[in-house]
Amino acid sequence: MNPCNPPLHRAFIALGSNVGDRFEMIEKACAEMERASIRVRRTSSLFETAPMYVLDQDPFINGVCEVETSLSPLELLDTLQSIEIELGRRKLIDKGPRSIDLDILLYNQEVFSHDRLEIPHKLMLERDFVLRPLCQLIPHELPPFPDQTSTFLSHLKSLPPPAETPVATTYISKNFPPLHSTDPNRPTHIMAILNLTPDSFSDGGRHFDNDLSTLTTTVRDFIAAGATIIDIGGESTRPGSTPVGEAEELARVIPAIRHIRTAIPEAANIAISIDTYRARVAEEACAAGADIINDVSAGLLDPEMLSTMARTGKSVILMHMRGTPSTMTQLTDYPNGLINDVSVELLDRIAAAEAAGVRRWRIILDPGLGFAKNQAQDLTILRDLQQFRTGVEGLDCYPWLMGPSRKRFIGRLTGVEKASDRTWGTAATVTASIAGGADIVRVHDVKEMWQVAKVADAIYRVDE
Repeated sequence: MNPCNPPLHRAFIALGSNVGDRFEMIEKACAEMERASIRVRRTSSLFETAPMYVLDQDPFINGVCEVETSLSPLELLDTLQSIEIELGRRKLIDKGPRSIDLDILLYNQEVFSHDRLEIPHKLMLERDFVLRPLCQLIPHELPPFPDQTSTFLSHLKSLPPPAETPVATTYISKNFPPLHSTDPNRPTHIMAILNLTPDSFSDGGRHFDNDLSTLTTTVRDFIAAGATIIDIGGESTRPGSTPVGEAEELARVIPAIRHIRTAIPEAANIAISIDTYRARVAEEACAAGADIINDVSAGLLDPEMLSTMARTGKSVILMHMRGTPSTMTQLTDYPNGLINDVSVELLDRIAAAEAAGVRRWRIILDPGLGFAKNQAQDLTILRDLQQFRTGVEGLDCYPWLMGPSRKRFIGRLTGVEKASDRTWGTAATVTASIAGGADIVRVHDVKEMWQVAKVADAIYRVDE
């Protein structure tokens, strides 16, 4: 064996925090593991869970990550404990409050016993808050305990239901509430579309000249009407659109983002999303104050995008699309069924994002209405969105965004040619999106769609 190339081992680390900024602490722990040459290959969702054993403490955020390491079990333990200490952990009460908790669950398929460490973690099969995230990573593997014939998923299903069901939690920013995609009573977020383009299919040209006074009025109107996210785009991605250069896109979006962040106090708690498939635009937009990268290609149109997403540490929207805006209308063949093929292709983009370092708890999914979809396929997605959310292994617990606003299929169904007149048809699609479980709806008519979402939430946001 070459000593310069020690063997790599697969391990699974449980992550937990219930003190301070829990999300930030877990992300810092992952960053510190990377700095210690413990490569974080995949992460689970983060779940908000009720405390166990010691009940008089705040809820935890729990997750699991799969890592690759050359360290031995005890070396790994030492490194993780040094990270805990560096991040301020003080163990005052056994199983009590802690800023960060890093436990080794599995190391290869080995059984390891030492007075400091037991692998597999001896209590893991009785803990929902461990098995639930672990089962997102290796549901069908067998625990390396003696005489095991049941998978991790079977063990999870055999546990009694927890008194409070853990809630999958997607983090956006300190000033924005986390998305709770598995909470049946969650509110739907309204994402307002702000196109800084001359040629968007519906509202192109309205803000093209970057008139900051007009921009201020529009943003304030969006917020007053109920928008919680503003999606800013500097290039149209409508079918057949012509791309603009990177410099032009930057010139359109960066001044607007900076203005919103520095000159509109009402927007302090509003998330800004940058609608771009270019890595440099995404990075500079995040530096200017954007919280979310919304890429219609999920990293396919710029090879630097996924690594940029990981480097910024921002939340991301991965949308399903094929080809480019100029070719996608010819790419609507789904031989294994629309839901199946879109799911497979989204799972591929999730895997690519994770390989680049994007954390699962930062990912939002979008099935891509109107992008490489015909009218019948758009309607199928609206009708069967719930299948993506709960019927496809690997797509569970993600928040979903739907963007049906003023789409061409609405015009075809209603005979309304002018996009800005498709409000009533859009209202039906927003209602269907919420019925199917969408967490965010991306719309032009904010005031009207906020009302639609408010009523749809009252109808559908009950125990599903």
